[in-house]
Amino acid sequence: MSDRKLPVVIQGGMGMAVSSWRLANAVARTGQLGVVSGVALDSVLTRRLQDGDVGGHIRRALAAFPVPALVGPVLERYFQAEGRAAGEPYLPVPKLSLTPTREQQELSVLGNFTEVWLAKEGHAGIVGINYMEKVQMATPPAALGAMLAGVDYVLMGAGIPRQIPHLLDELTAGRVGTIDIDVHGAEADAVHTVSVDPVDVLGLTPETLPPLHRPFFVAIVSAHVLAFYLARDADIRPDGFIIEGPTAGGHNAPPRGRLTLDNDDQPIYGPRDDANIAKIAELGLPFWLAGGYGQPERLAVALAAGAQGVQVGTLFALSQESGLAPELRDQVLGRLDATELSIRTDAAASPTGFPFKVAQLPGTLSEPAVYADRVRLCDLSYLREPYTKKDGTVGFRCPSEPVHMYVRKGGTAEDATGRACLCNALTATVGLGQTRKTGYVEVPLLTLGNDIDGAAVLLAAHPEGWSAADAVGWLLRDVAVSPTAP
Repeated sequence: MSDRKLPVVIQGGMGMAVSSWRLANAVARTGQLGVVSGVALDSVLTRRLQDGDVGGHIRRALAAFPVPALVGPVLERYFQAEGRAAGEPYLPVPKLSLTPTREQQELSVLGNFTEVWLAKEGHAGIVGINYMEKVQMATPPAALGAMLAGVDYVLMGAGIPRQIPHLLDELTAGRVGTIDIDVHGAEADAVHTVSVDPVDVLGLTPETLPPLHRPFFVAIVSAHVLAFYLARDADIRPDGFIIEGPTAGGHNAPPRGRLTLDNDDQPIYGPRDDANIAKIAELGLPFWLAGGYGQPERLAVALAAGAQGVQVGTLFALSQESGLAPELRDQVLGRLDATELSIRTDAAASPTGFPFKVAQLPGTLSEPAVYADRVRLCDLSYLREPYTKKDGTVGFRCPSEPVHMYVRKGGTAEDATGRACLCNALTATVGLGQTRKTGYVEVPLLTLGNDIDGAAVLLAAHPEGWSAADAVGWLLRDVAVSPTAP
């Protein structure tokens, strides 16, 4: 992979479609790495279709899918030319499971293909997709869909992504791609897996399977110890690392050792949580730094430390091309200083158990009264956990579901306290929130990094808002880079 272009700036893979195809396309046109979020793209695909596919972008991408037979039934079921009627709920999609239905896998393949295809359309730049290790059951068909669209990079964090290099190798060869699934309470010798067979799911033969090229795999980690673990074995070794500190937006790694909270119930991080960058550089693999590196001066620090560059989220989440609902973006931009905008590291909000950055904004789930007004339920279920039931079979639970249901499944009321339904909240953050039959409309929850100084500088220079290209140009103002992609 020595001939592969390595970016200086990686645009972060944020939320469900905050890192939209429009954003990734715009960043890739600057010659840097544009990244789409790979979470819940089956729901994103079908909800956009139900909202009328404004601009025809989804249908244009689906028309390029190499197996038209998979596309027709999806359009027939989900596309509404006039959009949904007022108050009409979105149709559900099949939930992730250890025995995925054909429909679930096909929707995942199509959703990932569509997002990557649109991100790559019209230029020769590089595009990546960001997955979460915590959403294991979705990964095999999702990766296949992205690879069918020619994705250049795969990024993954929120866990230890040791199985992804092998999965990508198998799919590249046109073979069945399988990963082991972590099942809580399973016996040591019990193996649970999810697979995707490219030939079978596409209804093709090995001879007619489209060629797939192997994406560059970047593991997102927080500690040099984990980087060394992954790098020691060729079977699990990534092609590079993103070293993400605890000020980054979204999910953060928990502090090492016993979890201790401050007076605001935020996790306390210390020197043990700082990755040893010099040791990571000794591995000889390219790496990027993330979490508080969204300014030209911080990029210079990263480069001086031996990094290839930086990953930046907040600047792009607030750019004009991001998938963030415009009213939320405007609300943040109107509060973009340290006295008006507070960002908390919430130890309880995410069902994953990882700390999660939450921007404190009126009308969002960050407000206790708004949080309390939502009836707890788990219907999208991307973050639900497989667990072993008393009879030995596998069930599914989520600490953000109704507390009594979670407790009945072996969870604890304490673990369910304060959990937010990130699946529904993050879809609402990009304007795709579910409308309930009761009339309740899902409320957003916005995540940003702690470092908002760079965003404030950009706003001062661009009072009407900035583009992704503006953000890239500012970050690279002191760095000599190769010409941008056409």
